[in-house]
Amino acid sequence: MKLGEIYIESCIETLHRMPDEFIDMTITSPPYDDLRDYNGYHFPVEEIAASLFHKTKKGGVVIWVVGDRTVNGSESLSSFEHALEFRKAGFRVHDTMIYAKNNPIPSDCGKRYRQCFEYMFCFSKGQPRTFNPITAPTKSAGQKIKAFRITGVGRGNVPDEDIGREIKSERKVSNIFYYNVGTSSSKDKIAFEHPAIFPERLVEDQILTWTDEGDLVYDCFMGSGTTAKVAHLLNRNWLGSEISEEYVSLAKQRLLPYLAMLEFAAVS
Repeated sequence: MKLGEIYIESCIETLHRMPDEFIDMTITSPPYDDLRDYNGYHFPVEEIAASLFHKTKKGGVVIWVVGDRTVNGSESLSSFEHALEFRKAGFRVHDTMIYAKNNPIPSDCGKRYRQCFEYMFCFSKGQPRTFNPITAPTKSAGQKIKAFRITGVGRGNVPDEDIGREIKSERKVSNIFYYNVGTSSSKDKIAFEHPAIFPERLVEDQILTWTDEGDLVYDCFMGSGTTAKVAHLLNRNWLGSEISEEYVSLAKQRLLPYLAMLEFAAVS
């Protein structure tokens, strides 16, 4: 199977032709709850989860970005149903991250608070092989941790006594990630002809965290090609599936400035 391709077919077809234990990381956002029009295509999450388990390397991960539709004023819980299907297929639910939107689309949410996030599930095949955590500077870098101010409590008895451990210059960020959405999430204006694109920074953060250079990143629902673009710029191999010829054409136009040579394979 050639890498650097978007196959115009369902991800089930692509996955069936892959060797077992082929993928280092999958990152995708499925067309959950019929919020995107795929000409009547209904994706079988149970079959996709099982296929991804067989095709993912030991220690590999799936980043599954999904939310819930509001039905009769309440949430559909599709996201958690998906998580249970992946666990049933053999994956661990390694982390439940939050993709919080800095500038969500205004909406009338009735008797609910405004919805401004989606879930980013990290499903792992065993313990993740790679973890390159994103860090942020700490305000008290280089200072020593002081004793507690209550006499006799803690490891020191004097309020200003150093107890030895120096505060690190950086620390891991939390599992809540904030991103701009809409036109501020990519400089590629053509990408917004797709109704639901990833913020590029979201894809970048996840690829950097769970893979190393040269690893293979797969997207089951490639859409406008964000995963392909970011993976290429980060020196990762990539592969994608997309059933919509319209979206593949869109992705091709978007990617050409970034890829010197790119072929798109239509599987008959």
